[in-house]
Amino acid sequence: MHPVKIVYWQDEGKWLGYLLDYPDYWTQAETLEELKINLNDLFCDITKLHLS
Repeated sequence: MHPVKIVYWQDEGKWLGYLLDYPDYWTQAETLEELKINLNDLFCDITKLHLS
C-alpha cells in the first residue's frame, strides 16, 4: 500500500483538505489534528466503497 497524500490549508480559521487521489471529497475541521482524523476516516470510507 502506498502512502496517501493530502492537500490542506487554513482559511478563515478553519482547516480544509482533501485526499490527492480523491479531489472531489473534501472535509474541514477546527484544528489540523482533527482534519487529519477526518481525512483518515474519509479514506477508510472511500476505500471501503471500492472494495464492495
